[in-house]
Amino acid sequence: MIVRFGVVDFVNNSYQEQMTGKVVTITRVDPPLALPGGEVIIDCEGFDTVDPTLCAVWFENQQAAIVALSPRRILAIVPERKHNGPTNVVLESRGLRSDPFVVTVGRQLAEDLHPVANPAFDPDDGSLMVTRSGSRGEQLPVTIFRIAQNGEVAEFSGDIKNPTGIAFDSSGQMFVSSRLDGTIYRITSFKDAVPFARNLGVATGIAFDRYDALYVGDRTGTIYKVNGIGEETAWAELEPSVSAYHLAFGPDNALYVAGPTVASFDSIMRVDEDGEVSVFYKGLGRPQGLAFDDEGNLYVAAALRGRRGIVKITPDGASAEMFVAGMNLVGLAFGPTGDLAIVSTDAVYSVELGVEG
Repeated sequence: MIVRFGVVDFVNNSYQEQMTGKVVTITRVDPPLALPGGEVIIDCEGFDTVDPTLCAVWFENQQAAIVALSPRRILAIVPERKHNGPTNVVLESRGLRSDPFVVTVGRQLAEDLHPVANPAFDPDDGSLMVTRSGSRGEQLPVTIFRIAQNGEVAEFSGDIKNPTGIAFDSSGQMFVSSRLDGTIYRITSFKDAVPFARNLGVATGIAFDRYDALYVGDRTGTIYKVNGIGEETAWAELEPSVSAYHLAFGPDNALYVAGPTVASFDSIMRVDEDGEVSVFYKGLGRPQGLAFDDEGNLYVAAALRGRRGIVKITPDGASAEMFVAGMNLVGLAFGPTGDLAIVSTDAVYSVELGVEG
């Protein structure tokens, strides 16, 4: 027997098994970290699905939309929540409820923004810098915002059209790329945007290496290396991206690059210190922002085997798993207190992990 919701089908092993009336037990929620709107798989035992209209999934007191269900597995969408953090998930059928299973739901810090790449934490005060990038050529009154550690959102600057990547050097100096004019801007202590390097194509992701050399991803296919006085050289060539290049340096001092293409099976590329390019991991859908934790695991905003969110890849690139469920995610950054900031195309979230990046 098949119970169908949307595009996903789950096959019931036995109609008779559904009629037993056993109390349902949740055995696992995958992944156990999620954002509102993300899809999670709930593994269970004894769920009575004879009448799907009498089945429900609850996140505390809020009912979740069910995409697909069977007596042993449910695919549900995390509802919008006023509260965050540890959350009880409960299954219900014919008035019988399971014991709660605890998952962690991220909290929303801000909305009505337009990030297109990773946010960045200011090393001076731990605040989070994010963009409202806008459509190409659009001049918005404020394009960069600061989110304090207490969650307060403040306007920061509107000097840069289409700001894209944000990065800080070892001295705490902030730099921002503009995909409109191919310029990297240095932000002064007075919040003025001063051109630092020009003629960098469609400049998107940026990252500093251990020597404070700046690397810039031009989505037409070039990674530029920029020295301390703003002089650029073409450093590596990759396949053009349909949206952006996203950059992060790994613990091995190699540069890791995500750049979604027209393919549905994209790769994370590794560029060593000599500029040699190789494939680190293949099998992601539309990979975008990426960041490393202090154990060398790589986290990428991407789709994995049809599921969307933040994907965690082992240091050797041998395996990957869905780590945080979420939709329309474009970037992430590890915070100074072990939290993970995640940005979608219009909002900013925080997930408490206790993991350092």
